[in-house]
Formats: sequence, C-alpha cells, structure tokens
Amino acid sequence: MTRDELEKRNVGENLDALMNLDPRGYGVCRILYAGSRAFTGEPLTMHAAQVLYESVKENDLVYILVGFVLLPHRVPEMDGTVSAMLLARALVMAFNAKPVIVCPSDSVQAIEKCAAVVGLHIYEDLDTVQELPLSMGVVAFTKDKAAAPAQAAELAARKPAAVVSVEASGANTLGVYHNAVGKDVTEMQAKSEALWNLLRTQGVPNIAIGDLGNEIGMGTIADHIKKYVPFTDKGECQCGCGGGILSATKADNIITATCSDWGCYGLMAALAYLKKDMEILHHEEMESEVMRVAARNGFIDMTGSLLPGIDGFSTRMNVGIVSLMRQCTAYAVRFSHNSDHWFGPVLAKHFFD
Repeated sequence: MTRDELEKRNVGENLDALMNLDPRGYGVCRILYAGSRAFTGEPLTMHAAQVLYESVKENDLVYILVGFVLLPHRVPEMDGTVSAMLLARALVMAFNAKPVIVCPSDSVQAIEKCAAVVGLHIYEDLDTVQELPLSMGVVAFTKDKAAAPAQAAELAARKPAAVVSVEASGANTLGVYHNAVGKDVTEMQAKSEALWNLLRTQGVPNIAIGDLGNEIGMGTIADHIKKYVPFTDKGECQCGCGGGILSATKADNIITATCSDWGCYGLMAALAYLKKDMEILHHEEMESEVMRVAARNGFIDMTGSLLPGIDGFSTRMNVGIVSLMRQCTAYAVRFSHNSDHWFGPVLAKHFFD
C-alpha cells in the first residue's frame, strides 16, 4: 500500500462511519454495512465515487433513479430525493455532466421546485437538457409494469454513462413492492427497475444506495439481508404474498447507510476528495434549503410529517452529517501532505496490508 492509497482508504472509512451512525440504536444500518462491506471489500463511498470518476465525462447523461411513495397519504418521501437533487448538482460541478432524475409522477413538481435551490435549470425534454448548460432533467417513469419496458428502452437508447439509484423502490422475487413493515405498495411505485435492469445488462456502470432492503439493488447481498434484517425473508411481510420485502434487483456497486440520503452524501464527499474540489459537496445551507423546499412542496418525512425531515431525522441532524463529511474530507484535501512524516512509519508497521 502506498501513502496515497492509505489516505484515500481512510477518508473513505471516515465517510462510511459517518453515514452509518445509528441514533435509533436497533442496528440495521450496521447489519447492512457488514454485508455490503464484505461484498465491496473496501470503503463503500470511495469505491462508488471511483466508479463515477472513471465513467463520467463532460456532457454525459447520468440517470438518477429515486422516489418511494408512502402510505397512508400516498405521497413521496424525502429520503432519496433530497440527495438525488444534490447529486445532480455534484455531477454538474465535477464533470459538467447532464443528470436526469427518473422518478414517480408524484415527485416531478417538487423536484422542479428544488432544482433552483441547487442552481440548475430543469427540463422534462431531454434534448434540451443535453443542449443547454447548467441543466438537469426529470422524467416521470410509469407505474404500469406492462409499459415499463418500452419506456426503459427509450431512455436506454440515449446511452447514459452511469446510473445511480437512491432509495428507489424495488420488487421482491414475486414482483411485489413493499414498504418498510411489509405492506404491499406495488400500485404506487414507479417501475423504474425495468430501466435499471436494462442498463445493467448493457454494462452501464451502476451504483445502488439503500437503507433497509426493499430498494433497487439490495438483492446484491440478499442472503445476508434475509438472515439478519426483519421482514425481508419469505413469509415475513404483512401483505400475504409470502415473498418478504427484499428487493430482488442486483447492482454491481452498492452503498448502504442509516438512511439513503446519508449514503449519497458520502458518495459526493468521496467524489470531492478524488477531484480535490470541495465545492462538489454542497454546503450546509443548501442542505437545509433543499429539505425545506421539498417539504413545502409535499414531500413527507418517513414519519408522515410535512416538516422537513429525513427518516425521522431533523434538518439539524442532516446538516450536521453533511458538515462533518465536509470537514473530514476538506481536511484531507487541504492538508494532505502536512503529516507525511507519519505515513512512512505507519506503513512500515504493515497494519494496513
């Protein structure tokens, strides 16, 4: 291991630790991390950021799949969408790319309102997105399973450079979509995994971010999740299908975190480190403003509240996570070689081999 490899690894370890803080205390995030870390073999955030770093170039399309519609109000939740908007900005900052949010129709209006907060123009016409600077797109993906393959093929034909899924609902092996406690929510969800699966078969680099197991990509570590996470195995859901809540969809790269947004923040921070540009990761003020605008336009917290919150965590908590990620990563970027007299002796002891 070289000096730079050690620094990169430990920045990734910091970000992975921050995105898996467990204020609730029941440990699901740590269970998931054990499985996803074993699958990946290195810090998840830095590994996924490296995928984007190597795959995305100027003017490339990047699809961001997002949007979980919740009972009983039948409206989308904040988790996933907040970080998807900020990831769109990060992709423009890092690569001058063309991010496109793919979401349920329920999410489109709020996403269009949030675009201004992250400094981007937003269009539903993807030709316009590809033509104009500082632009992002939004596509409402069908909830009709029969119509999904045709829409997926149309979007895949545009040849995106990468696809990222953040808290996007995924069906189990029986084709049933579930909420966290095992109720059937199939009719409410966009069937965007048709696009995910098509792009993956075409070899498009992909990153799936989840926080429980019922999201796109979590089937990657299916055996681990079914063994340790409640409601995920056969017969454990409440809807009667008998299939459990675990998504059957797999991914080539996976991030798991306490909430999906935190995992996506870690991805952006790692990308900022790789590009040596901390402006890629948004500032604290932008985090809180995106949350407020999303809430004012109908997105709900996991609890059902219309007050700004992500999986039960307040604006203050989310701003704190972003702030710690910024500070830890910025220190490594700014003061990278101030401790060089330590790296050689540490490496000589071979702990990190």
